[in-house]
Amino acid sequence: MPSGLEFPHIIDLYMMDPETERVVLVMHERRPWTGSDEQIFQLQEKMNAYMSFALDGEMTDESPELADLPLRIELRCVGEPDERTLHYLTLIHDQLALHEVEFMVSIRQKNGECCGGDGKDCGCE
Repeated sequence: MPSGLEFPHIIDLYMMDPETERVVLVMHERRPWTGSDEQIFQLQEKMNAYMSFALDGEMTDESPELADLPLRIELRCVGEPDERTLHYLTLIHDQLALHEVEFMVSIRQKNGECCGGDGKDCGCE
């Protein structure tokens, strides 16, 4: 199944983190950050889809055991965000905090070097 920001209506991955007892919704961006209007729009659309999935009940319809657990959205990307994207990520962080949703950005590859993961979910493949 396709995944990534360019597929905004697909939930890339969700799971329960047993260490934090949080539901983690993961989205991938395997392309370098450009700050383009298109990439920012895709980020916004993906985030809207994730929030709808989590808050409108679709997630708990699929996985009732995740009901009432705290939520984290994790954006896994292959490089440092540019300044424009970083600005939007900060706005997203602040908005999600108002809904008591944790948001984090995980850079899986730096300077062309693999993060050391298995390549399946990290974007280093």
